[in-house]
Amino acid sequence: MPDDEYKKYEQACKRIKKDNSKLLEQFAQWLSGKGLAEKTVRRHVENADFYINTFLLSEDAVSARDGASHSSMFLGYWFIRKAMWASPGAIRENAASLKKFYTFMQEQGQIDADKLQDLKETIKEEMPEWVGTVERYDDPDITDPEEIWGL
Repeated sequence: MPDDEYKKYEQACKRIKKDNSKLLEQFAQWLSGKGLAEKTVRRHVENADFYINTFLLSEDAVSARDGASHSSMFLGYWFIRKAMWASPGAIRENAASLKKFYTFMQEQGQIDADKLQDLKETIKEEMPEWVGTVERYDDPDITDPEEIWGL
């Protein structure tokens, strides 16, 4: 990536992170307003933060608003490879956090109902595959990438 392109990317990421900070504060308030325990609120906010400030900004400057459609790549591949704490439980927990975060985004008018529905359907349909992939990835007896990733 040429220097000027990288500078534009960095500037876009900085702007998005600033917007995300406000979004995450509002998300925490929204979750608290739903009666969730402080520990649960903190966990959902941490998971959403990792998604919108790490994953969505890892290769391109993608805003949270435009990130709902990236859940499959995140939970089915990127998270498994990049998060050393990836496990079937962590996949399920992050999926739940993404559903809550994008429900919040939809209620705030940040995304439309179709994007939220697509996210929920993707999670429901692909969850068994993601869990199977992380189990194979963590299995020391499976070393063939084709067997892990189903290539």
